Amino acid sequence: MSARRAGAALALVLALAACGTPEQPKAAPAPVPSSVPVTVPFKGLRPTSVKIHKIGAESSLLAVAVKPDGSISVPSVHTPMQAAWYKLSPVPGDVGPAIVLGHVDGDKKPGIFYKLKDLVPGDEVDVDRSDGRKLKFVVDRVTQVPKDTFPREAVYGNSDKPELRLITCGGAFDHAEHSYQDNIVVYAKLADA
Repeated sequence: MSARRAGAALALVLALAACGTPEQPKAAPAPVPSSVPVTVPFKGLRPTSVKIHKIGAESSLLAVAVKPDGSISVPSVHTPMQAAWYKLSPVPGDVGPAIVLGHVDGDKKPGIFYKLKDLVPGDEVDVDRSDGRKLKFVVDRVTQVPKDTFPREAVYGNSDKPELRLITCGGAFDHAEHSYQDNIVVYAKLADA
């Protein structure tokens, strides 16, 4: 599947999925309860871990996909320190934007990407892969965007080089909607690519 097709399939669900309390847009189906397994074991080439030394974030990576109801599988909010890779996006290090998501919080505790908003251009993100490659990505930019104007093309659009997108929730928490109002998106490029 091309990065553009994968991005289009994901665009309506991912913008809200990587949050402490996942919510879908009003037009999309409600999320499946977190007791549903995240995914079956992924046997292909995949990223195995993500590390961001500056913010003390380190996690193995689950491989997740969009479920038949249109929502995306995400790690349980009861395990907020677990990050995930969207397996219909490129494998980090391959051409295109690889998507990694994580909770900002969950179960009244900080999540794996709690400090994602603190990254700045030049910060480094390490990703290990199942083939033994150890990759270094360099942050290009960090944005905070309202969920209703999520920059789909910028996040999921094709690129001619290996890139990485890290996504979590941010901004104010809307207690009535049980969701954060914004997303934090980190754009990074493979070092020396």
